[in-house]
Amino acid sequence: MDDSRRVARGADSALPALRKAAPPPALCGFLLLLAVVFAVSHAAGAAVGPVAPGMHTTAPGGAVDGGPPAGTGHGHGGRD
Repeated sequence: MDDSRRVARGADSALPALRKAAPPPALCGFLLLLAVVFAVSHAAGAAVGPVAPGMHTTAPGGAVDGGPPAGTGHGHGGRD
């Protein structure tokens, strides 16, 4: 009978230590809400599609698809 009382006392003394180590419930709720909002916005963006369908991607070699060749004077560097 003494052993069961010792185990119960040990469990009760560990409970406050766990409460101190756990993050506050408000923080957990905020992080959960943040994850849900991010997931919903990601799903909405995937459903809508690309923002600028006419944009060209960069080719693996570094050249831009469909743009004027480099050095034609169409830049914004001030030297045409």
